[in-house]
Amino acid sequence: MTDGTSGGLLSPEEVEVAQRKAGEILAGLDRAILGQSELTRLLLTCVLARGHVLLEGLPGLGKTELVKALSRLMRLEFRRLQFTPDLLPGDVTGGHILEESEHGRRMVFHPGPVFTNLLLADEINRASPKTQSALLEAMQERSVTVLGETHRLELPFCVLATQNPIELEGTYPLPEAQLDRFLFKLEVRRLDADTLRTIITERRAGAPPELEPVTDHAGLLELFAAVDRIFLPKAVAGYVARIVDATHPDSELAPTAVKDYVRFGASPRAAIAISESARAHALLSGKPNVGFDDVNAVAIPAVAHRLVLDYRAKLDGMTGPGVVKAVLDAVQELEGGLAKELSGHAR
Repeated sequence: MTDGTSGGLLSPEEVEVAQRKAGEILAGLDRAILGQSELTRLLLTCVLARGHVLLEGLPGLGKTELVKALSRLMRLEFRRLQFTPDLLPGDVTGGHILEESEHGRRMVFHPGPVFTNLLLADEINRASPKTQSALLEAMQERSVTVLGETHRLELPFCVLATQNPIELEGTYPLPEAQLDRFLFKLEVRRLDADTLRTIITERRAGAPPELEPVTDHAGLLELFAAVDRIFLPKAVAGYVARIVDATHPDSELAPTAVKDYVRFGASPRAAIAISESARAHALLSGKPNVGFDDVNAVAIPAVAHRLVLDYRAKLDGMTGPGVVKAVLDAVQELEGGLAKELSGHAR
């Protein structure tokens, strides 16, 4: 990642071109999945920030189709891996196979499904924790190590994982280290009656619409470069830092919800996640710099899944998103001294 100044700030013309291209991708996603405009916007924000996304929702809500649509619109290599209780780590990463050659027998590495641009890890929480952990290195380092040999993954590389709510039978909660590697966790909500009527009348047997590619590998890299050049002001960076700090119970900024329900707050990776996704959100909004509104738009999906709540939270019906909302309500956008100074000038 860059500091937001690599190559200089984006000109208004460059912002317009990048926003138009990203908007075409977003429009395609909205055609593929009806009634989920907030979800599709956050999903594209995550991809443009070069992050991984965890989609949670009941079966049949279109999670898999959403990922397929994204791959078609960006013309990227796509693989789907169905996670099951008997799936092994080697089924994810690949492994060595003994082969005959003109030089005799030798072990040859055969890449697994993880060697792709977009990996759909379907129902990831139905596999054992050991198999889930096979993705840790790939998601963080963009590489895979098998028998001491490291293999680099081709960029871009994005894991789009789906999971059923953990209350369903046959699911394993994702380890904290695994959750922390997802930039966003997004909830796929049920559709309303009007959207269901549209699907029934316009999409026989649920067939998705035909989507023409909007961009390709090179075009996506250009969008990544544009996101890197979105400027992050120091005041906004300070706001991000205070949000993450306030998720820790021992912080002076922590609201009551954090002190009562949080065991462990968000890691520094959460601050990075907010800042990078806020840059992507600003680009989608046609802005050359990140504003406080961009931070507020991405804070909940970027932070909520990284919090470790204690048992009282479940008893009282408090959730990760609820805690982050309490943090956003409690933390000032401007630091105390600067806020008072600006208030004084206003009077």
